[in-house]
Amino acid sequence: MFRFEYFIFGETRLPAPMSPKPLAPLAMKLMKGVIAVELLGLLGAYGLFHKMNNSQDFRSSVSRRCPSVLEVYYQSNEWAGLYGVRERDREAWAGERE
Repeated sequence: MFRFEYFIFGETRLPAPMSPKPLAPLAMKLMKGVIAVELLGLLGAYGLFHKMNNSQDFRSSVSRRCPSVLEVYYQSNEWAGLYGVRERDREAWAGERE
């Protein structure tokens, strides 16, 4: 690293040392926070999928509250090659209403 010196009236004066990386600790904390939030979101999404995958009653309550979430569940199953979940649910729920 180079040292720049200033000459004033025959004296040598060094500039004040700068802090090495003043934003590095803040950036690390923010990055850790973002990663933690993403992991919590991922775990939450997996938990929701797992509960919807195992409980037809839970899917029924989700269909009443947030039908768009249930539609995403059905589409993800269909994209994975698991067909018939939507039809089984409709048949079961039609039987309950009658």
